[in-house]
Amino acid sequence: MTTPLTPQDSLNPVGRVALAAREAAARLAPLPRAEKDAALLAVADALEASTDEIVAANAEDVARAREAGTSESIVDRLTLTPERIRAIAADVRDVAALPDPVGEVVRGSTLPNGLDLRQVRVPLGVVGIVYEARPNVTVDAAALCLKSGNAVLLRGSSSAYASNTALVRVIRDALGATEIPAEAVQLVPADSRESVQQLMRARGLVDVLIPRGGAGLIRTVVEESTVPVIETGTGNCHVYVDAEADLDMAVSVLVNSKAQRPSVCNAAETLLVHRDIADAFLPRALDALAEAGVTVHADERVRERAGDTKATVVAATNEDWETEYLSYDIAAAVVDSLDDAVAHIRRWSSGHTEAIVTTSQAAARRFTQLVDSTTVAVNASTRFTDGGQFGFGAEIGISTQKLHARGPMGLPELTSTKYILTGDGHTR
Repeated sequence: MTTPLTPQDSLNPVGRVALAAREAAARLAPLPRAEKDAALLAVADALEASTDEIVAANAEDVARAREAGTSESIVDRLTLTPERIRAIAADVRDVAALPDPVGEVVRGSTLPNGLDLRQVRVPLGVVGIVYEARPNVTVDAAALCLKSGNAVLLRGSSSAYASNTALVRVIRDALGATEIPAEAVQLVPADSRESVQQLMRARGLVDVLIPRGGAGLIRTVVEESTVPVIETGTGNCHVYVDAEADLDMAVSVLVNSKAQRPSVCNAAETLLVHRDIADAFLPRALDALAEAGVTVHADERVRERAGDTKATVVAATNEDWETEYLSYDIAAAVVDSLDDAVAHIRRWSSGHTEAIVTTSQAAARRFTQLVDSTTVAVNASTRFTDGGQFGFGAEIGISTQKLHARGPMGLPELTSTKYILTGDGHTR
């Protein structure tokens, strides 16, 4: 048995949990794919078998949220139903079916002196996740971390604590009959801000922190953590309707981007319309948004075209251009050119996802070249920016930074690399 890096009695509560996770990570890292997959399938079966228990715990969280006056968009993100639990279990099975990134040779060569050099993927180690009001993240994060050979510390919000406690208990019980130690998945107490502070200061025990939630949470973790952070971003996403757009397609893409599920980060929050198509497009678009229940926060040129529509339209302010509504609201403006649309996006976007609707290949090419976001969609909804939709399985988050990982983070993004150098008595 290895000697612990730090004496248990010198650690705060989160540090003790992190140390146990670190020791579990060392046992987990070398496990073959078959053992990890078997554990994930056991977890998926256990989740479905424990549906009643999980739904009952979730009902406590939902009731407290409604009593506290929480918005319905947040309540929706918090809610677990039997159908959603089945979908979460299916996501775990999908992760089990994905290729194992650990041990993959990223590059390799034989050097001129005969040394064999390989760069291979290895687990990050202990991954901390700080997230808000979405208990499905508890399972997604655990599955992806286990598959990629990492232990995970889960610090959800107090609003989902009953749900997260039930989910982690089910996961750990399922792991007890597998080769993966139960300590590889642990829930960090969510009863005080102090636990987040301790997690952010657990450098040397936690290898990376990934925040998922609102702008305030992400900013706090990025600015205050001594543990390395992969920054996931808020989703101020844009749909730009070009002068040469197909109107039917543009309406369909816009409504799906905004209203298919408005409480998530890849939902559109701003509509930009080229002036040459505004007269033809906006009345149709505003009526379609009205039918979907969306309120439009519009600039003057949009409001001028809203008179004969059914839309609920209010005057936009600068605050609207930077807002991630996560609700049935959207900001809207008319722009004079594609370059003006790009300038607006560069000023106000969070760098998540932007879409262009156009029949012009030249316009699509220029837009994709100039827009600097993790994902640029051409004639497709912003809602496709998602690890599952990209074929990655469930995602750990959507990174809006430019180092190591960018966009939906699947299994490869939860690994680092090391070099293996093999010689035959070589000396320098």
